[in-house]
Amino acid sequence: MYKIRELFDLERTQAKEYLARFSWGWEALAGLKAYILEFGKTLPSSEYEEISPAVWVHRGARIAPTACLCPPCIIGEDSEIRHGAFLRGSVLIGENCVVGNSVELKNCILFDGVQTPHYNYVGDSILGYKAHFGAGAITSNVKSDKTPVTVRRGEEVVETGLKKLGAMVGDFVEIGCNSVLNPGTVIGRGSIVYPLSCVRGTVAEKSIYKSAGEVVVKR
Repeated sequence: MYKIRELFDLERTQAKEYLARFSWGWEALAGLKAYILEFGKTLPSSEYEEISPAVWVHRGARIAPTACLCPPCIIGEDSEIRHGAFLRGSVLIGENCVVGNSVELKNCILFDGVQTPHYNYVGDSILGYKAHFGAGAITSNVKSDKTPVTVRRGEEVVETGLKKLGAMVGDFVEIGCNSVLNPGTVIGRGSIVYPLSCVRGTVAEKSIYKSAGEVVVKR
């Protein structure tokens, strides 16, 4: 099922102390807003500017004038927020990240080096170090029947109790263009998801997801 420390290098995020409190990634999402609000107040003013209430931006970050940054959020050093990006709040973006044209983020953590560069939606999710979303790839965070999201690995099922839960995407994962990660998807470190995929459940680390019936080990 992959616990936090199996998916993510916690040295690659400012949220390492917060995430270390939990076993499973989804446990961190409920309190993320409160954490960002408190953590933002501790950021040094020599490095971060509070450009509007509860919106902290590193002085080395690049923010397009057309981007919408809703509180609370934190944007790290050398990250780029491009034209038309929509940060809906409760977003922590690490260093050297790219949030691109018309990308929407909500209640999520992006570790350092994450790229969501083109028409992506990431909600109620955690993206690990140097994870990359191809154009149009999204996380779906609500089930069609609106029941609480479960996380599955084979026959094993974990009840999260959350009505909104996107994906836990491990370090160095590549998500192909126009793919959908269904609610409660977990993808292990270093895996690749082919374009146009519809992924649910757990994908083992260092795998190539070609289709629901064809997942092979990377070589």
